[in-house]
Amino acid sequence: MALNLPKVIAAYFDADNKGEANVLSTYFAENAIVKDEGNTYTGRNAIREWIANASTQYSYTVEPLSLSEENGKIIVTSHLVGNFPGSPVDLRYFFKLRNDEIAELEIIP
Repeated sequence: MALNLPKVIAAYFDADNKGEANVLSTYFAENAIVKDEGNTYTGRNAIREWIANASTQYSYTVEPLSLSEENGKIIVTSHLVGNFPGSPVDLRYFFKLRNDEIAELEIIP
């Protein structure tokens, strides 16, 4: 059964699987915040660098498995497989959207 992801989140995962850092970063608000692996990235430029670094260090695919909503955040549990330490892993992506853009994203194992 396919998940009915919000359009911008579906586009995020599609671009992430293709390693398109420049495209992927355009789905974020200019002042968006991303939290991943104990680091915080603020603003579209910092987010673009975070994505580019991850996609050059590792190759991976991500498959969204489930969708829920809690406290105003959209939670997508996804399965990642690649050449990174700990692969494969299931991660939870906590998205907060604003005006059809990603305003916040926190990725938690």
